[in-house]
Amino acid sequence: MQTAIIICRYRKRYVFFALLSMALFRIPLFFNKKVHFYKLMGSGKNGSFSKTPDWQQWAILLELKTTVTVSHTLTELLKEITGKIISHWFRFFQCETCLFVLEPAQSRGLWDGKKRFLATGQPLEPNEKIAVLTRATIRLNRLQSFWKHVDAVNKEMLASDGYIISYGIGEWPLLSQATFSIWQSQEKMMQFAYKNKNHAAVITKTRSENWYSEDLFARFKIIHCAGTLKGKNPLQGKNLNL
Repeated sequence: MQTAIIICRYRKRYVFFALLSMALFRIPLFFNKKVHFYKLMGSGKNGSFSKTPDWQQWAILLELKTTVTVSHTLTELLKEITGKIISHWFRFFQCETCLFVLEPAQSRGLWDGKKRFLATGQPLEPNEKIAVLTRATIRLNRLQSFWKHVDAVNKEMLASDGYIISYGIGEWPLLSQATFSIWQSQEKMMQFAYKNKNHAAVITKTRSENWYSEDLFARFKIIHCAGTLKGKNPLQGKNLNL
């Protein structure tokens, strides 16, 4: 099954409708026969886990039962994936929208008590661009410990060799957070994740101090990226060979 992540930005005057969409979109997605699993999420401002919401930017994550026709335009792709209601909503409110089409390559952990994003294709090549989804539900008694380390780790990620772009997304403020990031290669991503002393130390703490009630880490092949955010395609000029 392919995975789609849609990041959309509303104009400031339409923020109320952005909030409203998080409730209304549940109906067409629930009845969408092409969707196996979905999450409607808000977005943080700093590209990773964030206490500060970006009220203009929102995300939809979809695990699909079908294969996306990537030769289509963005409008056609959104209609194919989400259906008429959501795609027309984006157009009506003049949302700036970017769609990432992904193929799961590796996943561990659970989301809502179930395994997600099971590998469906070939293993990642050593120098192939990679998308990563890191998600966690933080225990209430570990919130202070978690958030104390977030800013330092995020700064190091943004400055890491091989880092391309990232988005902080989440189901619930403070408690249920995720980061969707793209890297030049699996090796570059792993260098940050396990050889960066600060990040490696945080990983150790999450396990030894049991910070999370549930977490998930998934890697994806990048099949397609269409649309723009803040005026440009986030992967334009990155030699992704999409």
